[in-house]
Amino acid sequence: MELPIDHFRLLGVSPSAQAETVLRAFQRRLDRVPDQGFTDEVLQQRAELLRLSADLLTDELLRQEYEAALLAGASGLELSSNREVAGLILLWEADLSIEAFNLSRKALQPPQPPALGSSREADLTLIAALSCQAASRQEEQQRHYQSAAVLLQEGIQLLQRMGKLSDKRVELEKDLEGLLPYRILDLLSRDLGDQELHQDGIQLLDNFVTERGGIEGKTLSETEDRLGQSDFVLFFQQIRKFLTVQEQLDLFVKWKKRGSSEAGFLVVIAFVAAGFSQRKPERLQQARKYLTSLDFPGLDKAPLLGCIDLLLADVKQAENRFRDSSDEDLKNWLENYPGETLASLCDYCRDWLRRDVLPGYRDIDPEPVDLEAWFADRDVQSFVESLERKSNFSFFSAFSGERQDSVSSEEPIDPTADLQIENETTNEVKDYQEFFEDQSIDSKQGSPLRSFDLSSGLKQISLKNSLTKTLLGNQIKFFGAAFLVLFVGLCATRGLWGIRINPLQETKANEEKSEENGFASNIEPSLIKPLIAKEPTKDEVGELLETWLAGKASILSGSEASDLLIVARESLVKRVQLERKNDIRKKEFQNIKATINSLKVVSKTTKRIEVKVVLNYSDQRLNSSGEIISETSIPALKVTYVLGREKNLWQLVDYISGA
Repeated sequence: MELPIDHFRLLGVSPSAQAETVLRAFQRRLDRVPDQGFTDEVLQQRAELLRLSADLLTDELLRQEYEAALLAGASGLELSSNREVAGLILLWEADLSIEAFNLSRKALQPPQPPALGSSREADLTLIAALSCQAASRQEEQQRHYQSAAVLLQEGIQLLQRMGKLSDKRVELEKDLEGLLPYRILDLLSRDLGDQELHQDGIQLLDNFVTERGGIEGKTLSETEDRLGQSDFVLFFQQIRKFLTVQEQLDLFVKWKKRGSSEAGFLVVIAFVAAGFSQRKPERLQQARKYLTSLDFPGLDKAPLLGCIDLLLADVKQAENRFRDSSDEDLKNWLENYPGETLASLCDYCRDWLRRDVLPGYRDIDPEPVDLEAWFADRDVQSFVESLERKSNFSFFSAFSGERQDSVSSEEPIDPTADLQIENETTNEVKDYQEFFEDQSIDSKQGSPLRSFDLSSGLKQISLKNSLTKTLLGNQIKFFGAAFLVLFVGLCATRGLWGIRINPLQETKANEEKSEENGFASNIEPSLIKPLIAKEPTKDEVGELLETWLAGKASILSGSEASDLLIVARESLVKRVQLERKNDIRKKEFQNIKATINSLKVVSKTTKRIEVKVVLNYSDQRLNSSGEIISETSIPALKVTYVLGREKNLWQLVDYISGA
């Protein structure tokens, strides 16, 4: 047998070691005899090989000849058959464990196996087991987990065939079991070109989860020295990103059939992710069926079903779902949302997709979440149309528009009414499309999100704080039973935080009082007129904004501003009123100073105007005794305002501070 090692490494010294160093290393190796159970005979042979190496390296002439041979390309040490096992022990001690295992395994194979029951067979089996275990751990340290597992499997098979060292075989099996999660990660994270190994990793993952009793680890006991549930959660979260959504769907469906309720929830999430990312609304239908039939204690299905209904354009049903939620925080958030209900549903759904649904798949990019693109997709439109035909659902059921309010059942039926309504509706959609086009103002508003938390077994759906709000307003056409259109981009207005100035007073005395507070408006309520000019001037826009600022501040200071609805949409006025109610509850009020320093028109169409304003702003918050609680001063506060025109009336639609 030829050992792939030289005398220097066999003895454990460097090629530049002096004779004294060689002798000290030799003596140290003699004193450290392996105690793993080798026979005395093989240990004596080991000592003899060490002595031969020491003699050669301490003899100046022999060492020169040996070094010359190494320089000439000589490698390895040739050993006689009676010294092979001792040489393998030295090879293992020199950390050449893989080489030692391969050579010992070869020595135990036919056609020249050792004599049955001989001491050589026992020593060879022992060195094979020891070198196998050491080699696998070396590979593990290098993060070559699959290679380490293969070595352990070969060692276990060898010990089973030899029928020896059952205790050592158990150790190897335990090492192999502990290596499984890392092995799965190794296989799944490899280059996609090696599909065979990737599929091996998926199969190992399937077996691993099944043996654990599902994602929940139902068959694990506290005494088992296996991957705990919390560690499994981290492992599972790490490997998901190496699996496609379809691969995860296949696994989750399989695990659900085997009784894993958490896998059932993941089936729902994966179906939604696949449907939204691939523009396949039929998969959302599948998700809804799974979610409806899912028996999961503690799971509030209502908001999740509401999001699915919204993505399938059933807004009324989506709103009802949210109202039926058992989560009081969610319902309070919806009730206090500073904008239209439809906008709140869109914001919740968008954040749910971005945070809880789309992350964690190899083939899905969780950013951005574009609801407009979803509803504009032809496949989505066709699918929603088919649902409408089956259920007579109208997207307009989500709105309480003026037309529905004005229709009386006592009026005679006009045979041309349907055509007239269709034409009017089509024109309205064109107006809305023109008004909402190019709207992309971002702002922030907290919304509660329910997220999947595997570490808690998905038994609770926790609230998250969303800080992303996008003003979307694009619509698409939709052929219904009697209508020809379907609104698509459905996010309404909201603001980051309010601009507060001193109130506009209705009397001379009140105006003088306002001057004492540091602000006097040039606008008299009796002179305020609706802005109905088709193309308002810059001054007219500024006057509208001054009216809004003054009216808003009037409410926040405790006065009234009956004219505020003339210049601002009802949703914005409600937002101000809600802020005042909160102040009343805390027995506080606000005094504000604000001056418009500059106003710049950014964009302007017949339905939409966007302007950027710089305010000289300061405010004070006072308690019922007039004591200042807090105050703010911003010399140049930048605010973006958006005006919209509906039925010839221009009104403030949205504003964003700091933009």
